[in-house]
Amino acid sequence: MAARGQGSGPAPALSLPPALWLSVSLSLWLSLSVSLALPAGLPPAGGEALLEAAPRWGWRNVSCPACRLLFGALDLALQVGASRVRTGRAGRSGASGVRDRNGPRGQGGRGGGGRGQRGCPGELVAAQPVPAPQLEPNVVRVGRVAARLCQDLRLARPEICRQAVQLFQRDVVSAWARSVLRPGEACGLLLGRHCGRWDIFGAWNISLPATPKPPVRPPVPPPPGAPTARLLFLTDLHWDRHYMPGSEAACPDPLCCRGAARPGPGGAGFWGEYGKCDLPLHTIEALLAQLPRTAPFAAAYWTGDIPAHDVWQQSRQDQLLALRTVTGLLRRHLGALPVYPAVGNHEATPVNAFPPPYVRGNQSSAWLYDAMAQAWQDWLPPPALETLRAAGFYTVQVWPGLRLVSLNMNFCSQANFWLLINSTDPAGQLQWLVGILAAAEQAGEKVHIIGHIPPAHCLRSWSWNYYRIVSRFEGTIAAQFFGHTHVDEFEMFYDEETLTRPVSVAFVAPSVTTYINLNPGYRVYEVDGAYPGSSHAVLDHETFILNLTEANAPGAEPRWRRLYRAREAYGLPSAFPADWDLLIRRFQDDERLFQRFWFLFHKGHPPREPCLAACKAALLCALRTGRSADPALCQPLRPALPFRRIQALWRQRRLC
Repeated sequence: MAARGQGSGPAPALSLPPALWLSVSLSLWLSLSVSLALPAGLPPAGGEALLEAAPRWGWRNVSCPACRLLFGALDLALQVGASRVRTGRAGRSGASGVRDRNGPRGQGGRGGGGRGQRGCPGELVAAQPVPAPQLEPNVVRVGRVAARLCQDLRLARPEICRQAVQLFQRDVVSAWARSVLRPGEACGLLLGRHCGRWDIFGAWNISLPATPKPPVRPPVPPPPGAPTARLLFLTDLHWDRHYMPGSEAACPDPLCCRGAARPGPGGAGFWGEYGKCDLPLHTIEALLAQLPRTAPFAAAYWTGDIPAHDVWQQSRQDQLLALRTVTGLLRRHLGALPVYPAVGNHEATPVNAFPPPYVRGNQSSAWLYDAMAQAWQDWLPPPALETLRAAGFYTVQVWPGLRLVSLNMNFCSQANFWLLINSTDPAGQLQWLVGILAAAEQAGEKVHIIGHIPPAHCLRSWSWNYYRIVSRFEGTIAAQFFGHTHVDEFEMFYDEETLTRPVSVAFVAPSVTTYINLNPGYRVYEVDGAYPGSSHAVLDHETFILNLTEANAPGAEPRWRRLYRAREAYGLPSAFPADWDLLIRRFQDDERLFQRFWFLFHKGHPPREPCLAACKAALLCALRTGRSADPALCQPLRPALPFRRIQALWRQRRLC
């Protein structure tokens, strides 16, 4: 693997006063950060299907020279005047403390040694607060310029721009003030390897156990008559407490179906609406109320994103209200059913803002994790609540022989600007995961992993390390379950030696919300049940939807129906990794089968434009890619498409 290179060199010589450069450059960065959080407008009428609903502006639209100029200017501004110092993460130099940005690289660097991290989130070393009196006067100035840029770039209406900038400005400025990235590294993180030496092979590596990997045993179906278990899976509920039936459904704002009802037809439906709309609470309650009582569930997995997409105006009180309201709704309708949640990216405010545990005080995530631990204390045992409070992840035994791991996938997210401080295994979560899996392997347990953001959508080094972990513990990890994309898909994992033998599948379930232009939906997994020797693997899954066209018709009642059963719809002999790998290959030659998948991918409400050659190539590559930015995984596929083109299509997909 390639070794990590040096930084990008000194910042450019600039003649403007440092305070002005600080204002302009931070304003540009803040405007771009806000644009990543603000949903885009309605999907265009033309263009390829995977490009629909793409953001009009964001980091991926910035050229590499512009990015380097921006961060070079910011770097210079932050170093000039008042002998400014910067506090680094306890892994830059192997100890907590301050390092000059232009000083020598730390012994630990981002490579894994000397990170100051332990395997447990409670053992992290806290970074000291950045002395920032000189930054404070600039925050307001930065906010004004950023709000103006947001308006000039037409990211949103002036009012939304002002609200978003006011919400984001302090955290964004603070995160960059703590960062020790050089300009080229920041651009490599945000734009990719072509723009800087960041996050390349070997950037950092997790330590795997010295114990040899057990012999691989191919999965086999359970014996006849063996018990099975049904798992309810809910993700991306996105309750909008301001949803108003009859309101404008095609507004220019990032989120619609709110405000006053319009006279006459054409407004938002009572149960939800196709478009840029989230769900009213009564639709979520109707979903829970109709769940079958005759075939009870063994447990529920709930992978986050509770609040709506009005990310420009959310307060902590708003987020906690959503958390407590929806948690109460689940408890009321699911009764004694065990529920195992995971943290979504929309639970925080600002959205995506999940500082690692060494960030203390008012900017930490303690306000959120403490509230989650309190709301979920009836579902989780004390040891799980302890790590949940520390860093938003936990493990728990579901039943004898089956352990669950709930990951905080915000620590792998490119949109989490706090990772500019240090993205090396934030909170020590992956090393902690290795310890949990090693203990489970020794105890003969199987493990289900749940999380919000799918692994292939993570920062590259995090994603590749996670891929290594899955490969090493393929005999222990029985299943992986994620959400976030709002559509119905999956991601394959292959052996690292040949990238040909399927070892695992990350199932990505569709959202409960309609955002954007979808039917409400949920998933039920059938897994091998609780008995000695059970694989606890997924045997099949079903997806259920509420057809909004039918439900919103005059006099109609909401009728949730099964959209499809996986093995029946795709002709799968079983639901093991090899079956999903074979399905991808069948998609290449069976166009009718692929278009069936495209229909189900969108929960029965696909876009008007079909998924043709380039769209199909990008989607098949995505299905085969369980780790980010690896062209080798897509080389066997047809139709062939340059990997850069595939990546361009991926980047412009809406992720929620």
